[in-house]
Amino acid sequence: MQNTYTIGTLLLDRLYKLGLHHIFGIPGDYVLTLFKLIEESPIRHIGTTREDCAGFAADAYARIHGIGGACVTYCVGGLNMVNAVACAYAERSPVVLISGSPGLNERVNNPFLHHMVRDFSTQRDVFEKVTVASVVLDDPHTAEREIDRALKALMQFKRPIYLEIPRDLVMTPVQVASTSPPKVTACQSDPAALKEAVAEVRGILSGSERPIILAGAEIHRFGLQDQLTELVEHMHVPIATTLLGKSVIREDHPLNIGVYGGLVGREEILEFVENADCLLTLGTLLTDVEDAKAHATLLATGRTVHATADSIAIKHHKYEDVRFEDFIRALVASPLPSFPARALPPRDSVRFDPPGPEAAVTLRNVFGYLDGLLNDKTVVIAAVGESLFAAADLRVRQ
Repeated sequence: MQNTYTIGTLLLDRLYKLGLHHIFGIPGDYVLTLFKLIEESPIRHIGTTREDCAGFAADAYARIHGIGGACVTYCVGGLNMVNAVACAYAERSPVVLISGSPGLNERVNNPFLHHMVRDFSTQRDVFEKVTVASVVLDDPHTAEREIDRALKALMQFKRPIYLEIPRDLVMTPVQVASTSPPKVTACQSDPAALKEAVAEVRGILSGSERPIILAGAEIHRFGLQDQLTELVEHMHVPIATTLLGKSVIREDHPLNIGVYGGLVGREEILEFVENADCLLTLGTLLTDVEDAKAHATLLATGRTVHATADSIAIKHHKYEDVRFEDFIRALVASPLPSFPARALPPRDSVRFDPPGPEAAVTLRNVFGYLDGLLNDKTVVIAAVGESLFAAADLRVRQ
């Protein structure tokens, strides 16, 4: 884009090149200069009624596009974002939160500026607990390095970052070493550990007759959907997904048995998974919603593989130096055994029987009707509660 930068334009340029073409938020006095730069940039600002709405919108955007962003003012705006950012952290959604803050010069003469809570670092201290990088861009000499460090963490861990710019530094010129955004190294796993991990998986599978894969949202976060499908088809192994991981593999795939979860799964799916003699959980955090009884049972006998972005655990031990993405790709490339076909739970697509004019409205009829409206362009957003649990039976077409 341009060759001369300020702290503000450098940040926006990096974000645009990483795929952030829309940013959500509400202007406020500590961030007005940055909003002016957003107006002049290719990034489109989408206004919201509240800051937490901006945070949840940025989260949804990130889940679809791989990066999301929100821009708000200091404390009165930023602290209203904590719940949304914490949700993005818990569910691995790469959201960039940008906040303005009081200028460095005005802090010297007036230590009690409006919107401040306790001291000038309070907001950053709060977000440090729910982000993978928390940065205040208060030095033009280190701004590029700090921006790139934070963005690299965003891309590597698929979790939120916090960037704060004092309002008197937004237009401060910076010298840049590169006009390109940072890149995450393609492979950082220890080759010997990765080879050993895959060999151990092969050994477990070779003694199995009823293996099953349970896939979660991290498959989508790290862009591994194609690799997952290839792994399933190569091994000819049935696959279930968690509720959060719904649609990481096509829901009309012949080996996809549906959503597994103690609170939302159909009984026949729960029974099928819990009857497995080897369980590969890939990219899923096993919470009380999943209630994976099979995992606990098989773990005791050393028949589990639990791979997430936080750790790779096989049987009773962990491989600390193996990255999740590398592990999935290595499994695909490995000569793992293929298994004979076996009877799968029957598909129970949502049936829609048009009710009579006097009939009561039921969840089955409502969601059966909605299921008939879905196509490969539809994005479904379900609120927590009955809507989310009932939506587990909707068929995602892609």
